[in-house]
Amino acid sequence: MSTGDAAATTLFADTFGGAPQVVRSAPGRVNLIGEHTDYNGGPVLPFAIDDRTHVAARICSTPGLSVVSSRAPGEVVTVDAADLQPGLVSGWAAYVAGAVWALAGTGAAVPGLEVAVHSTVPIGAGLSSSAALECATLAASAMVAGVELDADTLARLAQRAENDFVGMPCGLMDQMAVTACREGSVLYFETGPGTIRHLPFDPAAEGLEVLVIDTRAHHALADGEYAERRRSCEKAAALLGVGLLNEVSDPAGALDRLDDDVLRRRARHVFTESARTREVVRMLAAGPVAPIGPLLTASHVSLRDDFEVSCRELDLAVDTALGSGALGARMTGGGFGGSAIALIPTDRASVLVDRVRSAFADAGLAAPAIRAVQPSAGLL
Repeated sequence: MSTGDAAATTLFADTFGGAPQVVRSAPGRVNLIGEHTDYNGGPVLPFAIDDRTHVAARICSTPGLSVVSSRAPGEVVTVDAADLQPGLVSGWAAYVAGAVWALAGTGAAVPGLEVAVHSTVPIGAGLSSSAALECATLAASAMVAGVELDADTLARLAQRAENDFVGMPCGLMDQMAVTACREGSVLYFETGPGTIRHLPFDPAAEGLEVLVIDTRAHHALADGEYAERRRSCEKAAALLGVGLLNEVSDPAGALDRLDDDVLRRRARHVFTESARTREVVRMLAAGPVAPIGPLLTASHVSLRDDFEVSCRELDLAVDTALGSGALGARMTGGGFGGSAIALIPTDRASVLVDRVRSAFADAGLAAPAIRAVQPSAGLL
């Protein structure tokens, strides 16, 4: 039993008495490149990290849901069966309730559940804490209910929970990364056709590290800006006569047909980010990791200038990382706060850490959390 599984089991016993029937865990994720392309039918390239969310569950006699989290161990949230409906559960428990609701929506006979959650995935850092919670809850609930779910089905149910229960119109990248990623690989997911491919990814073999810089800036995608970007992409696609922007066969010509400057810039990001992601895939399949650095940086510039989802803290992290010897750096996740990543030679990593911390202190900002990550296992 892993340390996280043991922590969830102990919390369960302390709260509900006795042992859980199952414990499942799901990771956070870093997106190497391919931002805001998933809901546009484009490619993404995430990998799982070793921060995980562990969910312990057991059938109980009372219909509905009782759930506790190690982040608020004395607070048991109880949701009546009649309240397992969109809009009736708020806060962190909505992700658990949404997962149970989505499973019940398949026609499965979902019993009353007691659930304990222990997580080390930072909240609001752009590392998919919500998808990890949804997927681990779905996996545990399905096992208790005797329902078999493959990775694709589980990911899509988790997306439905976030879209329709929580109210966050995310694409499928996070949930698919959480369920399908493999240790030592990045996940090449073409969201349009739904195809996946695992590419070996071992920066350490080249003397490199991927550092995650959690800026500690507020990151709450359900508060409107993310949804607005998605609406802009949908409007641009409609004006171009396609269902999704990545269905456009002539991106350059399509941009000339968009008169609205904002829509043109939003579409240009999607077109160029999709091209960058596929180029990174080609480069990783062909050889070393180091040459992808400039494409990571170009991704950040596009997200900052064309998609306008960066912020002061993310830009400072990226600019300082590049000035410290990073081969490439970019914000990762939906934006408006959260984390940046930097690809850097291992012998320069401590320099980057010191300089980023100093830059944040000089700017009067909270100290960022910085650490190296490596591709880890998906749902367990």
